[in-house]
This record gives sequence, structure tokens and C-alpha cells, in this order.
Amino acid sequence: MSAVNHSPSADAILACEGLSKHFGGIRAFTDVAFQARRGEVTAVIGDNGAGKSTLIRCLVGVHVPDGGQIFFDGRQQPFANPDEARKAGIETVHQNLALIDELTVAQNLFLNREIVRRIGPFALLDRKAMKQQARAMLSRLSINMPSVSQRVRRLSGGQRQAISICRAAGSGAKLVVMDEPTAALGVQETANVEALIRRLREQAVSVILVSHNFDQVRRLSDQIWVMRAGRMVATVRSSETTGNELVALVTGAA
Repeated sequence: MSAVNHSPSADAILACEGLSKHFGGIRAFTDVAFQARRGEVTAVIGDNGAGKSTLIRCLVGVHVPDGGQIFFDGRQQPFANPDEARKAGIETVHQNLALIDELTVAQNLFLNREIVRRIGPFALLDRKAMKQQARAMLSRLSINMPSVSQRVRRLSGGQRQAISICRAAGSGAKLVVMDEPTAALGVQETANVEALIRRLREQAVSVILVSHNFDQVRRLSDQIWVMRAGRMVATVRSSETTGNELVALVTGAA
């Protein structure tokens, strides 16, 4: 275990220094330093109300922090909104997945980034190209899907999560942020999503993983950051810690 360093390292893909966020009189987190290294899976853990999800939302532009600095890809770069973060190369997989049930797999994969072909002054959706590229995106991450023409409402929770991750990775993202990606999944579907996260790392895509599952973060992550009561209290290499030590850090018993 090591103390939280307030200076981002040269290999950090995303980092922050002195970050704070309040909602009225309620403190979400204060003076937080954090960094995620390139090509690694970085986990953020903590009890309910520790400030994990709010921190992530500030880092990707959903909330504007009240103070501090954010760095992405070597530059100081706060994001005014999620679109700015997305254009810079950050994709986020939220707990609600943000899929549209009545659209097909291919349509969801290309939502807000549709492929069009032009005929004179008209722009038409190129459905054939989107289906072909959707199959290629799924194949690249070894995701089994009945058909890219299947409506999302007919898919299982694990398949839906896989589509969200595939959409994030398929856009050429440098960093994929996942907030509790397996919280509502069964054992087999959880294993499938964990395999996807490993494949992202193998393809040199950096990942930030927010999770309550200490065994999971030790299996998947390279570095673990611990939040408690709105502060970042510790960071540790996953290979050098135990589940009991993480529990102690989260609860304050360490």
C-alpha cells in the first residue's frame, strides 16, 4: 500500500489533483488525487456514499468540479460535458447502459455516430455498412450475438452490457470507464463481461472500473484506489494486496 501521490506520473492516461465537488451543503468529495495508467485496468472502490461515482462523473464531464485540475493524455483538460470527453477519447459505460430497447444491436452500436452515404444533397443511413461494421466490432472482442439485426429488448443483461462495452471500445476510445458493469448480472454473464475487460486491456485500451466487488477488482485490475467518506485514502497494486486489507482500507480499520 502507498500514500496517495498528488503528482500525475508520465504514464497516466487520466489524472486529477485537488479535485473537489459539493452539492449545496453536501460534500461529495474533497481534495482528491487520482490517476489511471495507460494500458492498465484501474479500479476505484469504496463504500456507498464514498464519492466514487461522483468522482467518475466529474472526470468525464457529467459534473463540473468545484476545484482542482484534471489531466488527460498528458494535458490539463477539464471537460465541460461528456461530448468533450468522448471527442478526446473517453467512453463511459454507465450503470443504466443507455441502450434503446426498440433499436437493433447494430443501431445501438452506431447510435449518434451513424454511417451515412450521400446522394446529391441527401444523406441516407447506410444500414448495410453499419451491419457489416457491427459484426466486425463484435468479432474483435469475441462477443457472441444472435444477430446484429436483433432488437436489444430481446437480449439478456449480459448481452446488453456487452453491447455497451463494444460500443465504447469500437469508437476508438483511449480510455473506457465502467461504473459497476456486473452489478445486476449472474455468475456466467459476469464472467463474460470480465473476459471483455481483459480483452480491452490486451488491445491496449485503458480501463477505469468502479466496483463493490473486491474479488473482482483483484482479478481484473492492476491498480486499486480506495475512497472513504469523500476522500481518496490509499492506492495499492492489486497483486500486492488481499481482500481483507481492502475491507480494512474501505472501513477505516487499517
